[in-house]
Amino acid sequence: MVDKDTVLEKLKEVYDPEIPFNIVDLGFIRDVVIDENGNVTVKMVLTSPFCPMMRYIIGNIKSKVREIKGVNEVNVVILDERWNPDMMSDEVKKKLGFTD
Repeated sequence: MVDKDTVLEKLKEVYDPEIPFNIVDLGFIRDVVIDENGNVTVKMVLTSPFCPMMRYIIGNIKSKVREIKGVNEVNVVILDERWNPDMMSDEVKKKLGFTD
């Protein structure tokens, strides 16, 4: 059975091409839901509702998650929630100069 932690680790291999960090540490991933059939739904936000790299990022998410044994289908849901810098990991905030 596929688990959430495995999916999140795989998603750390997906980078925003405009910001050199993975989408998990950037705080884009809000939830991962896995059903009993191995179907994975990734719920996420983007820096902008008109993000020009949205299709690229979604394609990479689907490709990476499909590499996990036991995954059947991968769906990506873009939430209406607005991304903000507070969603980033402490490590990314520090590297980008948001904290000391």
